[in-house]
Amino acid sequence: MTLPLQGLRIVEISSYVATPLGGMTLAQLGADVIRVEPIGGAADRTRWPLAGSGTSLYWSGLNKGKRAIEVDLSSGEGCRLVAGLIAGGGGIVITNADRYPELTFEALRERRPDVIHVLLTGRRDGGAAVDYTVQAATGFPLLTGPENVAGPVNTVVPAWDVAAGLYLAAGLLAAERHRLLTGEGQRVRLALEDVALATAGNLGYLAEAQLGASSGTPRERDGNHVYGTFGRDFATADGERLMIVALTARHWRDLLAATGLTDVVSALAAALGADFAEESERYRHRKVLAALLAGWFESHTRAEAETALRATRVLWSAYRSFTDLAAGLPGNPLMAEIDQPGVGRHWAPGSPLVVDGEQPPPAAAPQVGRHTDDVLRTELGLSEEDLATLRKNGVIHGPTSSPPEGT
Repeated sequence: MTLPLQGLRIVEISSYVATPLGGMTLAQLGADVIRVEPIGGAADRTRWPLAGSGTSLYWSGLNKGKRAIEVDLSSGEGCRLVAGLIAGGGGIVITNADRYPELTFEALRERRPDVIHVLLTGRRDGGAAVDYTVQAATGFPLLTGPENVAGPVNTVVPAWDVAAGLYLAAGLLAAERHRLLTGEGQRVRLALEDVALATAGNLGYLAEAQLGASSGTPRERDGNHVYGTFGRDFATADGERLMIVALTARHWRDLLAATGLTDVVSALAAALGADFAEESERYRHRKVLAALLAGWFESHTRAEAETALRATRVLWSAYRSFTDLAAGLPGNPLMAEIDQPGVGRHWAPGSPLVVDGEQPPPAAAPQVGRHTDDVLRTELGLSEEDLATLRKNGVIHGPTSSPPEGT
């Protein structure tokens, strides 16, 4: 398939989640993303989870479809080599490393005035931060978890890293469009902490804290209840659990009809003077309503509950483990089987974006330095003698032959 970003070349100098995800998002849409790593590979090359061989499944998952070169960035010669690759190629770099003077926006702009430099920092002032410290700094762990837990509960999903990676991709494409229209390069900066702070503001959490909650008290953790509407998990008779969400009056009517509680809940509404057609009323009385529904689910198996719910517009899902998900991957249009070096054949996701009805497929992540000679030969025009000298001086590393297709 013809992908929308074919012809766009990006140099990526990164590690861990956000910046690699930004680069992979663009690579899966057709961009040629060249990841630059230090000799021996970046620090995140060995991050868990690992395959039996010791290959990082985490790294492989976040770097699919890129090319990888191995350069000693601690040397001036190595940095100048990468600067030439940026300036002489697409003129675009995405990075979370600002410690190399030769690779700053100002230095690169002297070599190429229309350079696009996209940089992720931890904090706006340039200070260090990671997803888990950003979680702690922005309030969310104090609202997560069961209501009877006193301490903070972090989420296992690095949500701010993921959001930051997508912001980086959007910022890079915005700058590239600006360059197409004006011929001007741009410096784009993004702070991980700002991503979380902006999200807290965009979702109303910060305004609520400033103006006072609608109930007159600060928001508190509430287990698996969905804030402001009716939603909660319920256990079935066979020990399974389902997540149920009724956002609209239609959802609510369907849920009551499916569980046979329409008349009971109508009587409850009359006794309480409540109108459960209103979302806020369903949330206000969520505990008594959930208790009624819990009784129904506890007397039905998961299969019986699912059969009843399928006939409705109610939003629901059974809880599934990663093992459950993995068993169902073959045949999923998002997934394709790849042969990842060090891992073997397994099902991996392509881009979740569907372009003209087609799903961009995944490609294997590169081994350390897999494309070093190939990239420097074709993109910088270096000779075999030049490459041999660089390798002898310890400036580059990696295989000396072109990699097979797809690796």
